Order: sequence, then C-alpha cells, then structure tokens
Amino acid sequence: MISWPKTNVFRTILNFNRCLICDSAIAGQARTPALRLSTMAEKNYIVKIEDAKNFVVSSMVAIGTQPSHAQALADVLVLADQRGHYSHGLNRLEKYVNEVKSKSVIVENDPFIEKETVSTALVNGNNAMGCVVGNFAMSVAIKKAKEAGVGWVAANHSNHYGIAGMYSLQAVEQGLMGFSFTNSSPFLVPTRSKERYLGTNPITCAAPSTNPDDPFVLDMATTAVAQGKVEVAKRKDVKLPNGWGTNSSGENCTDPREVLKSGGLYPLGGPEETSGYKGSGLAMMVEILCGILSGSHYGSNVRTWQSNEGYANLGQCFIAVNPEMFAPGFQARLADLMKGYRELKPADGQEAILVAGDPERLAMKKVEEDGGILYHPNFITYLDGLAKECQVEKIARQLHD
Repeated sequence: MISWPKTNVFRTILNFNRCLICDSAIAGQARTPALRLSTMAEKNYIVKIEDAKNFVVSSMVAIGTQPSHAQALADVLVLADQRGHYSHGLNRLEKYVNEVKSKSVIVENDPFIEKETVSTALVNGNNAMGCVVGNFAMSVAIKKAKEAGVGWVAANHSNHYGIAGMYSLQAVEQGLMGFSFTNSSPFLVPTRSKERYLGTNPITCAAPSTNPDDPFVLDMATTAVAQGKVEVAKRKDVKLPNGWGTNSSGENCTDPREVLKSGGLYPLGGPEETSGYKGSGLAMMVEILCGILSGSHYGSNVRTWQSNEGYANLGQCFIAVNPEMFAPGFQARLADLMKGYRELKPADGQEAILVAGDPERLAMKKVEEDGGILYHPNFITYLDGLAKECQVEKIARQLHD
C-alpha cells in the first residue's frame, strides 16, 4: 500500500470529482480548480464500473461495432473516468457513435503489420477505432521488447485512441517501461505564430516500481492547458488566466469564445517569455514520432476535431523498454526516487508534493470507496439521450448520498 500524506490537498484530490462532474461531463475537463463547488449539494449518481462498460458495449454494438472492438472502447473510456480524466471518458462516447454512423471509422476492420524487424514495426491501423489500433500496436511493442529489449512501433491510419496512459500502463503490467504518443486535430498555436498548426499531442511515460500499485505514470498534453478547460470557462462565462490561449493575432487572450472560435492554445509553457517555445518543441517532437515517422496525416493536414468527413489518418507511436536489459535494480531505484520526491519539504503555503500518477491513483481509490464512478445528473441525462439514439437500455445507476 502507498502511504499518502494526511494533508488537505490530498483530501481535496480524493473528493475532486464531487465538485467537478457537472462541468467536466459537459465541457470535457476533470481537474479544473475554477469549476463551481455548488455541485457538492446536488444529488449525483453512482455507476458501477461494469455497468458503465456494459453501456458502452451495448451502445456501440447496437450501431454495428464488433463486440471485441466495443469492449476495447469501453475499457479505455471507463478507465479514463476512473482515473479522473472525465474529458476522455464516457463524455466522448457520442463522438465515437457519430464516427461509426458516418462511416469515418470502419468497424469491420482490424489493424495489421505492414513491415517489421526484430525490434520495430509499422502498423496500418486500417481506419479501425483508435483504441483497437493502440491495443494491437502496444502488444506488438511489448512482444518485441521481451525478445529484443526494446519494441518501437509506429501506426498510421488510426483514430482517436482515448487516454494515452492506457497504453503505457499496458507495458507496466508486463514489467516494462511504456511510452505512447499521438498527434491530433490542430489547436496549438506555435510560439511567434498566430495560426493553429499542431494538436495537443500528448506524451505518456509509465514505469514499474517495486510496488505494483505505485508505478510512475506521466500522461500530459504538450499545450498549456487542455481544450476542455477553455470550454468550461466559456460555459461558465469566466475569463481565462493569462498564458492559456491566443486570439486570431497570436496575442494573449482571456476570452474563451475567441480562443475557441478563431485563436488557439499556447504551447506548454505559455508565451515565449515563459519558455513556451519548449512546449512547441515537444509538440513537434510528438508530430515527428507520430505523423512523420508513420506516414500519416500531420500538422494542419489532420482534420478538425468536430469533422467526421473523410478519414482522420492519425499517427501514433508506441514504445516498450525492458529495464532488465540495463542496470539491475531499476524498480527499487524508481521507488526510492518517488519516495524522496514525495517527502520533499513543501514551499510556504503548499502542502503535499505529488508524483505523476498520484492524482489518478487517488481518483481510483475514491471510485473504489464509492462503489462506482460518480456522475452529475446532467451527465446521466446526456447518457440517457445516447441510449435513446442507439436504442439500448439506459445506463444502470443509483443515487449517491
């Protein structure tokens, strides 16, 4: 078991979903400090994990998805909600339903290997659902890492694959280090530009420690903030902090409507004076690993987020590394590194120091304590609408006290 510090910040994280479900479910961002707290007094619903998965499967199968593909989607969407990433959970189900209905995703297809060596492979996603491509590509990387020490797989003709951490964690389950990257629809405005050119282009790195319940799990965008946070601000009619987004002239903008309509997101780091060029560089790195290496669409060639016209042809990258091929004692050293990090003295006014993956572990602990995932009634109403559209039973739920 992990010994969590007994501090207010950890208690806040444990209860964050009580405050955030309403805005996160509708606008797409789970951990936004500015979200309203009034939802704490409203009656929320608890949905058991299996019930959530069953709802996704039944919805997708009803519109023609292969049962195994529907299950893969259920696994990644529900895991996102379990880990507190509500923007990438059941909130995205409507997007997948629309893609299948518009036939911009081909549900009959499976990914396949176009070419490979002992340690590398190029996977053709065959325009299957991104989670199906991701599971297949990471399984290939894991197999090669076990045999050769490193497995490196690039995939093209893919689609949105959910939370990137889903795939790096698959490597950790096999005692390996895992990395995954994906390009995405343009929303990042590179340093010194006034036009969108790259996506949020996430990075994930996961590594096992001596405690199987305590791996290092980094899963982050290369933009200053997730697009969903801007959507939340628009819905609440509040201004954005400086350094989140730009207007159509490439200047700092605090109006969420303008950022979404004609501006874009700053790269990680914000404007140039606060090292935003480093975020631009990281986003370009992801684009090279995904779009350029795989031969998929890249940069502004990737279709816009709301469009279902044509095929997305996203590029993705999956890497598995066997630490046993290097210096012995990797897991013990990592556990010691994280222990020392968490035990650092907080700065004045601050409390616990969090290692990447800690907020997600605490979110999952809360789900376990509650007996399911907590959802706001507005979100349940949204799911009921999807059930009607897909002609399936409504998601099973119970009121949460």
